[in-house]
Amino acid sequence: VPVDGSHWLSMREVLDSLRQKGHEVVVVAPEVTLHIKPSKNFVMKMYSVPYTQEEMDKEFQAFFHVSFEEGSFFERFFKVYEGMKKLTDFGVSSCRQLLKNKELIKFLEESKF
Repeated sequence: VPVDGSHWLSMREVLDSLRQKGHEVVVVAPEVTLHIKPSKNFVMKMYSVPYTQEEMDKEFQAFFHVSFEEGSFFERFFKVYEGMKKLTDFGVSSCRQLLKNKELIKFLEESKF
């Protein structure tokens, strides 16, 4: 399940602590992310997704912009709702691509991930 964004920032602290205690940490992430980047504290296993960094960044910027626009409650609500749907589509697509990645799934199964 993608945990990018603020979820990842909190999780990274936990992973760093686990690594310091001698655990091997493997992070599975899509190639396109907001904050998940390689680190010496864990092994990265990445998989491809059908969208680009530019597309994702554009949608996040649009969402944040809409969140602060003026207008009636209903106008703002529906704009934010549409933005959330678009952002959620990235996560759903990412999960779908992970499950289709037979090589990565095999690695996860064999390593008792």
